[in-house]
Amino acid sequence: MSSPAPAVSVSSPPLSDPAAHPRRWWLLAVLALAQLMVVLDGTIVNIALPKAQIALAMSDGDRTWVVTIYALAFGSLLLLGGRIADYWGRKRSFLVGMAGFALASMVGGLADTTTQLLIARGLQGAFAALLAPASLAILTITFPGGTDRIKAFAVYGAIGGGGAAVGLVLGGVLTEFTSWNWCLLVNVPIALVAILAAIPLMEESRAHGNTRYDLPGVILIVTGLASLVYGFSQAENGWGRVETIGFLALGVVLLVAFVVVEARATNPLLPLRVVTDRVRGGAFLVSLLTGASLLGGLFFLTLYFQIVLGYSPLRSGLASLPMTATIMVCATALSGILPKVGVRLPLTIGPVIAAAGLAWLSFVTVHDDYVLRVLPGVILLGIGLAAIFVPLQNVALAGIDAHDAGVASAAVSATQQIGGSIGTALFTALYTAAISSDLASNPVTPTVQARRLCERVFGRLPLGGRADPACRPDLVLHDQAFEGGPRRRPRDRAPGLTRRSRMTPAAERAGPVMGLTQEICRAAQPGPRNSAAVPTNRCGFPELAPGGGRRMLAWTTRPH
Repeated sequence: MSSPAPAVSVSSPPLSDPAAHPRRWWLLAVLALAQLMVVLDGTIVNIALPKAQIALAMSDGDRTWVVTIYALAFGSLLLLGGRIADYWGRKRSFLVGMAGFALASMVGGLADTTTQLLIARGLQGAFAALLAPASLAILTITFPGGTDRIKAFAVYGAIGGGGAAVGLVLGGVLTEFTSWNWCLLVNVPIALVAILAAIPLMEESRAHGNTRYDLPGVILIVTGLASLVYGFSQAENGWGRVETIGFLALGVVLLVAFVVVEARATNPLLPLRVVTDRVRGGAFLVSLLTGASLLGGLFFLTLYFQIVLGYSPLRSGLASLPMTATIMVCATALSGILPKVGVRLPLTIGPVIAAAGLAWLSFVTVHDDYVLRVLPGVILLGIGLAAIFVPLQNVALAGIDAHDAGVASAAVSATQQIGGSIGTALFTALYTAAISSDLASNPVTPTVQARRLCERVFGRLPLGGRADPACRPDLVLHDQAFEGGPRRRPRDRAPGLTRRSRMTPAAERAGPVMGLTQEICRAAQPGPRNSAAVPTNRCGFPELAPGGGRRMLAWTTRPH
């Protein structure tokens, strides 16, 4: 980004007359609400997954697909959704995307089976791929330039950066005081308010001239992005697996073919001029890297709070809240000084500060105090993200012709989505390598592992303290984990569990810890099944179903 940035962010060519939008600040509130709903959905569902897995008797593989299928649909359909918004109408696309997202959320929140939940998550991703670019395109056209554009994109960018942490807090509140279902159902009232407000506030806009769809480009980009996102999701299980390498290679080949086709197409799906501009291309690169660090870092920061420090979902969300507050405060300050300093300075120092925050957090240990050791890194990360998000989308969409506003907006969202997939895979690879190295250099017997897990689940003493006598390796967590005892159940639910069964606090804490520890223990010390009624491996974990379909309700650790 060597060309003068201030001219890009402040003096972009007008795309429409601001006087045509006398209530554009109210419209900004509606667009911000839509952005918040899409962003927080990615993290709020992660908080709900442990309870949803138990309630629906979901296998570990199905639990992973709840996240993966949303990312696949959203990431692969974004550019198509952006072009549909350009050609079909941005207001119409916004309303249909919002209504469809709400309907899919309702289906997921009322799901009785894993299949219903997976279908709902896929539909959520598809409608989000229509809603997100339409929303950003409307923002681009409503605020064509000047200080109003800077303020509008500052608000929109701050929500994009802080919405993920808001999802953690909201997910913790809903999970702790209601049920996991409301982590999806909460989207319904939000969408209803946004739709009712958008109908009178929005004016229809669409591209003119040649509006034929580039079908070869659509096929190549959808399959290419889907292969890439799926490949990175499988990288969490190992970078050297045939499935991982195959899908990543296929994704790269299809994307290269897409570029070749677009260069020759008379009406391309994504005009190459959108991404080949030097300044705009740099913004897309920053967007990719920011998505990787934000989503990957937040995911493992949540695991650290809940598994290592033993925080409840609500407390874990509150621990992430200082980052959101920092982003909001810094975004407000930046929007006032950005016309004077330009965008080059914040886009240069922002990634450095965010990297410093992640580096700080990489040194936290199991015994560290939150205020002294964790909070400074969270604040640094918030400052860096604010410096990035406030000018980023403004720069990426500066000078875009009205004909391409939707697909250009989709390209910004696509880079963040692909970056998030890359970041999660890379962070998981580093995490797995660290665990493997620690197990190799510090071997731990299964009995000690079971005792440590028991202490962490039931919170008898802080990690590292002496084991409480009540925390015994012969612990059995079964029907007693649910208040009210065993009840008559549908065929697809685990023993003792009905839709109205209420988990005890101990069982709620056990869920995420047992799932992760079981996989680590299984990989480190595999063993043959014994002759007990519930066969176990050497770690004492049950083998209830082949292929990872174990249910945590019948989890037990046996003395060795």
